[in-house]
Amino acid sequence: MRNLFHFDLKFDRDIVVITIASTLLMLADYYHRFTGITALDRVILYLLAPLAITVFVFRRPLGEFGFQLGDWKLGLTYTAIGVAIGTPIIWWAAQDPAMQEYYKPLYSPILPLMTFLDLIGWEFIFRGWMLFGYKKEFGAHALWLQAVPFALMHLGKPELETMSTIFGGFVFGLIAWKTRSFLYPFLIHWYIFTLVVVLAGGR
Repeated sequence: MRNLFHFDLKFDRDIVVITIASTLLMLADYYHRFTGITALDRVILYLLAPLAITVFVFRRPLGEFGFQLGDWKLGLTYTAIGVAIGTPIIWWAAQDPAMQEYYKPLYSPILPLMTFLDLIGWEFIFRGWMLFGYKKEFGAHALWLQAVPFALMHLGKPELETMSTIFGGFVFGLIAWKTRSFLYPFLIHWYIFTLVVVLAGGR
């Protein structure tokens, strides 16, 4: 009977905090609006909150979580390749009526600013905080671990886009892994998101 309630479990504090906090932040994003502007909420939830936890709870350098320039030459090379490959794919995907219907309400004169604010936190929490936080315990498996919640956060978007995000999340993670920075997948994602709204929603 004594063994029934005995659990010999050991947890890494940082892994537990990152898993619980990132999950709660994503759920808060789904259920609540704090500023009335989704993009600003996501800066707070996905960028400022993880940065604060890293500084005041983990007391570890932000660069350990990809918040740095990293290998900027390699990063800019990957960014150029991502733009070159992504442009024709986005042009093709934007022909889908479901994509046009979804993205039309998002089109605005300040689109680049709004997509910047919307994605800077997204990329940090997935390709920075979760990826490098999980890396020390799970190694390369962290690439897939961060890609799963990233894909699930696309539920409600057009099926074509959502189905691709498990692979896109992995590739973005790989770029962050190689460059030691979340900045370069952010730049690619920012370009792709802005372009898809222009091509699909700006009709």
